[in-house]
Amino acid sequence: MTRTLALTFAVFIAAPSFADGDAIPQDTVDKITAVLADMKCQMDPHDIEMEDGGYDLDDVICEGGHQFDIELDADLNEVSRRAE
Repeated sequence: MTRTLALTFAVFIAAPSFADGDAIPQDTVDKITAVLADMKCQMDPHDIEMEDGGYDLDDVICEGGHQFDIELDADLNEVSRRAE
C-alpha cells in the first residue's frame, strides 16, 4: 500500500513537467498577445493551444465585450473567428 501511494504521489508531482514539453515558447505567446492587441482583443495566455501547425485561441474577448474562438496560422495570421 505504501509503495502504491508513493508511486501515485511521484507521478502526480512529475505530471506538470510532462505538460511543459507542449508549452508554447514565451516569445510566441508575446507575439500572439501583440496580434490580439492590434485586433483590440485580449485573452488568458493559458488558453493558447498549438493545433495543426497554427494556434487555437479560446475565449478571446474583443472590444465591445464580444467573445470569440480564433484560429491563427503558423505566421499568426487570422484563419477563422467563431463567436461564442
